[in-house]
Amino acid sequence: MFRISLVFLFFVLLARGSNGLWSASVAKIDADDFASSSSKKVSTLSHIKADVGSISSGPVELSAVSHAIAVGGIGANWGSQASHRLPPKIVVKMLRDNVIQKVKLFDSDYDTLKALSGSGIQVMVGIPNDMLSTLAGSSKAAEKWVSQNVSHHLSNNVMIRYVAVGNEPFLETYNGTFLRTTFPALRNIQEALTKAGHRSQVKVTVPLNADVYSSPDGLPSNGDFRANIHDFMLPIVKLLSDNEAPFTVNIYPFISLYTDSNFPIEYAFFDGNATPVNDGGTSYYNMFDANHDTLVWALQKNGFSNLPIIIGEIGWPTDGDRNANLDYARRFNQGVMSRISSGRGTPMRPGLLDAYLFSLIDEDDKSIQPGNFERHWGIFGYDGQPKYALNLGTTSQSLVGARNYSYLEPKWCILKPGARLDDPKVAESASYACGLADCTCLGYQTSCGGLDAQGNISYAFNSYYQKNNQLDDACKFSGLGTITRADPSIGNCRFIRMIKPYYGGAGRISGCVEKILGLVLGIIIFLLNGL
Repeated sequence: MFRISLVFLFFVLLARGSNGLWSASVAKIDADDFASSSSKKVSTLSHIKADVGSISSGPVELSAVSHAIAVGGIGANWGSQASHRLPPKIVVKMLRDNVIQKVKLFDSDYDTLKALSGSGIQVMVGIPNDMLSTLAGSSKAAEKWVSQNVSHHLSNNVMIRYVAVGNEPFLETYNGTFLRTTFPALRNIQEALTKAGHRSQVKVTVPLNADVYSSPDGLPSNGDFRANIHDFMLPIVKLLSDNEAPFTVNIYPFISLYTDSNFPIEYAFFDGNATPVNDGGTSYYNMFDANHDTLVWALQKNGFSNLPIIIGEIGWPTDGDRNANLDYARRFNQGVMSRISSGRGTPMRPGLLDAYLFSLIDEDDKSIQPGNFERHWGIFGYDGQPKYALNLGTTSQSLVGARNYSYLEPKWCILKPGARLDDPKVAESASYACGLADCTCLGYQTSCGGLDAQGNISYAFNSYYQKNNQLDDACKFSGLGTITRADPSIGNCRFIRMIKPYYGGAGRISGCVEKILGLVLGIIIFLLNGL
């Protein structure tokens, strides 16, 4: 489906000539299965190990940080679904340079946690959804997981404070797959933490999407947990309450805007001028406050009015959709930072917000099933460089980028000048490149949406070429590709130059070369077995 749809789109593009205007459907490549679920966000996980060592310096001093930020701390989600990951040691240095005091991980990658040792950064480790069944069915498996992924790292000066059991396991798009395993897994992990002596130091939680609760009329005061999962939610909430653990929710005004063409855009921002929603005398001027307090009411109605709330994910993407751009992302995320630093909270929960920005760095290997924006949530690009000015309210008024890493050579792959655009191999090659690389910047009203036909094809070729570490064979395309040392970037449309891959402690390499080496090794083994 994905391959066929891309071929079709390229033929549409070529038929339109050089005006470069793609239909709006380009921004929703192969997202059919997602279209029916509104206000949801799907995340997939990966597990990549890399030996990066640990940093030797002590915790960050916070004397220069405002009181509000120092109490709550700035958090960020650190994912690993990138073809070329920055080494964890470099990312940890970047976190410290920006005084980001908390990170939320989607797994318990050994070398990422090793790099966080001695950093003074608080950590939420994650348990992927595909492990829930095993942990739900075996207390011994839970004890082993805690021993290897919590106790071990605590003893090595990693500040693990939370274990996230699953990631949005009750999404409606999962069709109930994890409904009956989430709570048993949560219970077994909690018991394992208690048995290991970590009950007061490490808290369990379940990051949930905001679709687990709703209000029939949109008023927060009428909020409650979704009827079809109500009986599954209450045991989870009770266990959290009994263990003084937080309720973690992911709130995305952008997703509401993306899935509903009638959503008032100003209501998505903290500084918007949308008509407020009046709820019994309480005015809600933005979606975040209303959504957050709908959860507060849901908890209160079910007898858990004092349960702490963590905003596990909140952010705005910068590309891949007409509303995903640098200006909106800067405006929204600066609003998040201002709200945290103000200590104001929401009408139902005044006080400091505990929140994790989504996300730290762009990830070009993420699924685009939710939308092409999914690879562009980072406040930093794939190379760890700031995308826009963002004042975190700490020691600097702007972001500090990653350092001490290298790019590949200054060369790019483009469509050979003089190539005929009506050659069937052109569309086939571009479709192949996009299917295995990242062309999400080529959609309608995106950063590269104004390219002409040749520019679109060159972008696709270069994306594949860079993802494959500039291998000569990655710019063949049936003789249609050629390598240039002149940067083909135009205006805001950046033709990337990939960072160098790095080798991990398990002998792994970041980047598509890893897959090629694995294929070569497999062929060698096959030949040897045949001798």
